[in-house]
Amino acid sequence: MKSERGIGIIAFIFCVIIISIFVALSVYLIKLDNVVRAKFEGQRWDIPAKVFARPLEIYANAPVSQQDFSEELKLLGYKSSESYAKTGSYVTSGNEMYVHTRGFDFGESVEPEQVLKISFNENNISDVSATKPSSSGIARLEPMLIGGIYPQHNEDRVLIKLKNVPKPLINALIATEDRNFYNHHGLSVRGTARAIVSNVTGGKRQGGSTLTQQLVKNFYLSPERTIKRKANEALMALLIELHYSKDEILEAYLNEVNLGQNGNYSINGYGLASQFYFGLPLRELNIAQQAYLVGLVQGPSLFNPWRNPEGAKKRRDIVLKNMLVMGYLSQEQYDTETARPLNVIAKPTLGPARFPDYLDIVRRQLRTEYQESDLTNQGLRIFTALDPIAQTRTQKTFKESIANLSKRNPARLKDLQGAVLVTHPENGELAAAVGSTQEFTGFNRALDAKRQVGSLLKPVIYLSALESNRYTWASSIEDSQISVFSDGKNWTPKNYSGGEHGAVPMITALANSYNLSAVRLGQEFGMSTFINHLKKFGVTSNIPNYPSIYLGAVDMSPMEISTLYGNFATGGFKYPVKSIRAVVDANGRLLDRYSLSVQPTIDPADAYVLNHGLQQVMRTGTGRSAYSSLPLDLALAGKSGTTNDTRDSWFAGYSGNYLTVVWLGLDDNKATGLTGSSGALPVWTSVMKQLRQKPVNLRQPDSVTWQWIDSSTGYLSASGCSGAMYIPLNRNVMPTRASLCAASQYESEMNTNDTENTQLPEPQNDMNSNDSYIRESENEMDQDLSNQSRIISSGSYSN
Repeated sequence: MKSERGIGIIAFIFCVIIISIFVALSVYLIKLDNVVRAKFEGQRWDIPAKVFARPLEIYANAPVSQQDFSEELKLLGYKSSESYAKTGSYVTSGNEMYVHTRGFDFGESVEPEQVLKISFNENNISDVSATKPSSSGIARLEPMLIGGIYPQHNEDRVLIKLKNVPKPLINALIATEDRNFYNHHGLSVRGTARAIVSNVTGGKRQGGSTLTQQLVKNFYLSPERTIKRKANEALMALLIELHYSKDEILEAYLNEVNLGQNGNYSINGYGLASQFYFGLPLRELNIAQQAYLVGLVQGPSLFNPWRNPEGAKKRRDIVLKNMLVMGYLSQEQYDTETARPLNVIAKPTLGPARFPDYLDIVRRQLRTEYQESDLTNQGLRIFTALDPIAQTRTQKTFKESIANLSKRNPARLKDLQGAVLVTHPENGELAAAVGSTQEFTGFNRALDAKRQVGSLLKPVIYLSALESNRYTWASSIEDSQISVFSDGKNWTPKNYSGGEHGAVPMITALANSYNLSAVRLGQEFGMSTFINHLKKFGVTSNIPNYPSIYLGAVDMSPMEISTLYGNFATGGFKYPVKSIRAVVDANGRLLDRYSLSVQPTIDPADAYVLNHGLQQVMRTGTGRSAYSSLPLDLALAGKSGTTNDTRDSWFAGYSGNYLTVVWLGLDDNKATGLTGSSGALPVWTSVMKQLRQKPVNLRQPDSVTWQWIDSSTGYLSASGCSGAMYIPLNRNVMPTRASLCAASQYESEMNTNDTENTQLPEPQNDMNSNDSYIRESENEMDQDLSNQSRIISSGSYSN
């Protein structure tokens, strides 16, 4: 009896143990199941925000040359071919091009994949034919991906749908990694057993996992080599197979698998790997390229094509051999594909950013409006105004120009730095940005280099004079010594040449950047007027209240200068510089559209007249060397800037469609020996030469008339008279008297009504008419701060 009772107790205990184990296992499986389903059915990946350049618009009469169009195609990875049968290919035949576009989903609209026939004349697209024409008559190439905003763990991926994955890649993956994929239930018993034995005995790490197990390992588990992790891998693989179809599992695997490293950035999934290694979308890869990507699963570092090209090719050929064995390739196909070179790109184009300075500007703007998590894991798409052709040409030209300047004085200029901003004045869109001559370090000089700006602010002084209706460009002003008393000290500015020029026409003083006349004029209207103008024009930096601000003793960034000069380039309107056009979420829903924001800041008549003065800076003044490379009919306008001891060299100027700002200097703020004319201007000219320019063509307001004015008396004059200057002026300041030379054309004394009834000369296009009356001088020094760098003024001054 005792024996039977003992057996019963043991049996009961055994049953309890079995039931407990079963319950515990069930609870554990439920927990694992929740983990599996939560991630597989939720947000599987942190998808970084992707930032795109502007799409190139193609339509009849578009201002796009064949050279520019070909360059754009190459930047996008299109291949010149004898046939345009495949997407991403194009054929050139004389002045005609046939392009098989890739199409693109912009969220609000979808640009279809199609074939375009494009005809070019000298500088424009003359005609466009399309297999899928739009009602607007405009076709768009896909925008270039210029970078991403990455999560903290620095993973990146381009999500792909299984239906869009080339069949050879799937065949290669099945043949190489899991030939029984469509038949098993998630486990390879033999492979799992081999791996467990290897882990227990400390032997060499063994493979043999199914694709499902590999997905679990990468998707859910840490890389530790333990029996518990391997058991969890097996159980979770079974659970995934229980809940999801083979296609769902395969699609997740294709997007998850790690296929390389680009610096600190992990390359995950075949969509991104295709771009990283070949610079092409996945569907444009040939079979050999697809096989290479599959071969990377066994060791991205080991088979890195740039470090181990021989090993990479051998691994690719093994994958192709597997495809042959499994019947996915014929012998002829196998021979063809194995004969191909690797054909990886020379240098990966993915990673932190293709254009890091521009991307940094985009990122800073976004962070004022979006949470960091939205930017790093929600898959937002950011469409910007970046022009890839303008950006690449600006970068290249800028670095070459800096190198040439550095060669002149390597001891002083070997560490010369700078920044360039190129905007479209008509809308404020930022076309290109360069913030360094070297690799991006996080210090973006286009935004962060706040340096004194010198004579760049002088146009604001002259604008005040024009707005007062007391001055015209022909008005005589004194360029003579002046001493300003402030805060118990005297400030005595000087001209760059050290001398004085006496009474000069106002336009001469601006064109040659005379300091003394600018300070005298600034004093007449006061510092409060000057400061208020700067703030109205978009300057956000602190503006000190001492008189040296007239000569640019104000720290500003190139971005602020770009905003400031945009007021002049547009004829009196402020368009804030913007880099972003639109933000779209992962589902294609438009979140934000950055529409035009404009504010009138200058009366159009005064802006038009001021523009003439800035054009004379380029014609006869400190900016005239630009016309040695650029055509005169562009009617360029601009201003140079140099700071004390030549620490900073600036130039800001514009054509009809581009406003460009250049700053040069040393990070330690030491002297460069470069003035605005000898340093920044040559860089500005080189950049502008690379862009397709339109002439400055501000609309002439009805209240502005062009008139011959005697520069010595300010009276009406006539062509051919000594000292006559042909200038635009507001009708409110029309002289009521005529010079003796012009008496034959005007009555010697005219009242205002007579003036209004007199037939005045029509405007003329020859801007050289008054060149002989503008004193040519290379002397340009925007400020001398040696005696006054910190003189504080408690109020404005007046004569």
